[in-house]
This record gives sequence, C-alpha cells and structure tokens, in this order.
Amino acid sequence: MSAAITPVARRDNAGLYRRRRITNAVAIVMACAAALFGLAFLGWILWTLLAKGLAHLNLALLTQDQPPPLEAGGLRNAIVGSLMMCGMGVLVGAPLGIAAGTWLAEYGQHGKLGTTVRFVNDILLSAPSIVLGLFVYAAFIMQTGGNFSAFGGALALAFIVLPVVVRTTDEMLRLVPVQMREAALSLGVPQWKVTMQVLYRSALPGIITGILLAIARISGETAPLLFTAFGNEFFSLDPTGAMSALPLVIYKFAGSGYENWEQLAWSGALLVTLFVLAISLAARAILLRNKITHD
Repeated sequence: MSAAITPVARRDNAGLYRRRRITNAVAIVMACAAALFGLAFLGWILWTLLAKGLAHLNLALLTQDQPPPLEAGGLRNAIVGSLMMCGMGVLVGAPLGIAAGTWLAEYGQHGKLGTTVRFVNDILLSAPSIVLGLFVYAAFIMQTGGNFSAFGGALALAFIVLPVVVRTTDEMLRLVPVQMREAALSLGVPQWKVTMQVLYRSALPGIITGILLAIARISGETAPLLFTAFGNEFFSLDPTGAMSALPLVIYKFAGSGYENWEQLAWSGALLVTLFVLAISLAARAILLRNKITHD
C-alpha cells in the first residue's frame, strides 16, 4: 500500500506546480516579446525599402544603363551583370556540389575522409564571403595579370554556392530510405544507376531547393565582387572583362551624395529583395509540393 500524501507534501507539490506555471508564462512572454521586437525592425526595414524604392521602379530602370551624376538612367548593365555572374557561379558550383554531396552520402558516409570533407565543407559554409573573394583575387585574378573579370566574380560566387549544395545534397540523399537502395541493388542494378534513377529522383526536390537557396544567397553578395568583377559603368557582355552587378552599384551609389544615384540604389536594393523573395517562395513551393506528394 502506498503511503498517503500528507498535507505538507500536498502544499509543496502545489507550490512547485505554481512556480513552474509562472516560469513557463514568463518564458513565453519573453519569447513573444523577442519575436515581436525582431519583426518590428524587419517590418521597418521593408517599409523603408518599399517607400524609397518603389517610387522609382519603372521601365527605364530595366532598359537604361548606369547614368552620370544628376542625370536620368537605369540599372540595365548591373542587372545583366548580376544575372550573368550568378548564372555562371551556379553552373560551376552546383554540379560540383551535387557530385561531392553524392560521394559523401553514398561512399564516404562512415570513413575518415568523409568526416574530414564534411568538416572542411562546414568551414567553407561559414567562411566570410570577403575572404573567399580575396582568395579568388590572389589565386585567379593576380595569376591572370591582375585583370578583373566576370569569370573571377563567378568563381567567387561558386565558392559560396558549393558548400550549400554539398550540405543539401548530402542530407537529402541520406533521407532516402535504405530499403530503396537495397531493393534496387537486389535486382542487379549497378550502383551508379541506382544513384541516378532512384536516389536522385527521390531527393530531387530537396536538391533543387538547396540550389535555389544558394542563388538567393549569392544574389546580394558585394564583398567578393569588389575583389574580382570590380564593376563597370558601361553595358558589357564580355565575361573576360570587368562587369557591373547590382550589389556593387548599390554599394557605390548609396553613399554618393547624388540624389539620382541614391534613388537608383534604393530601387536596386528593392529589386534584389524581390528576387530573393521570389527564390525563397519557389523553394517553399517545391518543398510543399514534395510533402503533399509523399503524404
């Protein structure tokens, strides 16, 4: 027979329960206050960006090139330059990242080399972008005669894309049930065909999401392009020469003191924000569609 609970023990339990409820309520209030504090500043930033950038968002912004001070113009050269360098960076970084992530998930998952590669990839993932830009400047730009180029900018952006895609591909492939591998291998299907036709099909939405998030990350990078692409006031499609980009123009125009340049900087910042928002929504849509399909 269990001993009866004494009045003193009952009071102690009631007091402990009351203290826990108070502690829980205080923690919830503090968490909500911190969330509201962050959302208030985010809303303030977005409102300022919309108020200053939306007023000058017009067709001329997309069809005219960077103007001299106090004259009308647009950001066509910067927009095209950003698209070219981001595209080349993804074309270089994404295939290498998928290949490296596949090796980590399928062949180097338990080995010492795989552990080392994951550790190095984590370091690269958290490395400041300006350090990557300086590395490309020393290893590529200086070795090619010190000529700034869009190729150099794309290479710096590829170093930012690479660790994101490696991590995403590794995680997505490891989430594929092992029974799918075993079922395919038991039928005599070669390992490479299992990877291409079974694993990639299952992990494809997650891998695409990782690539989209990498694109969103590099679209606003300024520091690595300062050391590599350098910028160009004129429209150019030559990847071997200096090329403009939206982040570079925003960096240059924001503190220029010229009203028309500052207006273009706000409009360029709004374009980058809208682009990142579109990429993020596309990534969410792909993940949601994949979840609904599996459910």
